[in-house]
Amino acid sequence: MSTVRIGNRLVGDDQPCFIIAEIGINHNGDIDIAKKLIRVAIACGCDAVKFQKRTPELCVPMAQRSHMRDTPWGYISYMEYREKVEFNKEQYQEIDRYCREEGVIWFASCWDNPSVDFMEQFDSPCYKIASASLTSDDLLKHTRATGKPLLLSTGMSTVEEIDHAVEVLGKDNLVLLHTVSTYPAKYEELNLKAIATLRNRYQLPIGYSGHETGIATTVASVALGACTVERHITLDRAMWGSDHAASLEPTGLTRVCRDIRLLESSMGTGEKRVLEREKPIIARLRGAN
Repeated sequence: MSTVRIGNRLVGDDQPCFIIAEIGINHNGDIDIAKKLIRVAIACGCDAVKFQKRTPELCVPMAQRSHMRDTPWGYISYMEYREKVEFNKEQYQEIDRYCREEGVIWFASCWDNPSVDFMEQFDSPCYKIASASLTSDDLLKHTRATGKPLLLSTGMSTVEEIDHAVEVLGKDNLVLLHTVSTYPAKYEELNLKAIATLRNRYQLPIGYSGHETGIATTVASVALGACTVERHITLDRAMWGSDHAASLEPTGLTRVCRDIRLLESSMGTGEKRVLEREKPIIARLRGAN
């Protein structure tokens, strides 16, 4: 199985799990909240943080634009809300500066071609393609044209759709992520055995993007072969916004990172042998036999 280089990290077989903290739009359009979330991710032991970038006039369907909703900015249209949670060039410049200063990898899921072009100015080490975009050949080709490594989530997608997306993208510098696109996901929906199914079918590095509320299944995904995991993070799951309920708070994120590293140290080589530390136990417990 191949490895993919993302920044200063190799992702794939025999490499430490690449842990991504998905900030997404949980910053609620506030650069200070974004920085707090970056600090949380670093303190917890994450390898990277990820944002989402959209061009609202391209991504918001006409039928939804005028829908009104209560928001932290008042009772406004859905289109206005989408515009308020999008960072501008100056704000992303600050994120870029801050992440470089703190030494953490950052990148984004781009939902349309202009967003890919926008993010290129920051020399992103890779791009994430969301499950919702898996069937968008145009976006797949446009993102692939950057020449950067790609992570592709496979939620709400059939095997045939994934086959086609992999054919469009090619297998070079590609990581697939097993995903279930429910928010939050129920445990009986997670189907973690699909990690092995994807690995065997595509012979690519396979990760896991989790939307469940707990942590045990995310840790288990690594035992099942996930070379990278991604979880949404928030300062408080009670915050206003669509993704907070399926996100981890700082304590949960700390436990995920800690338990993944403990799991990795526990996996061993698979060779069954007697440990040096077992020999005194043998002498004591078997000596009379």
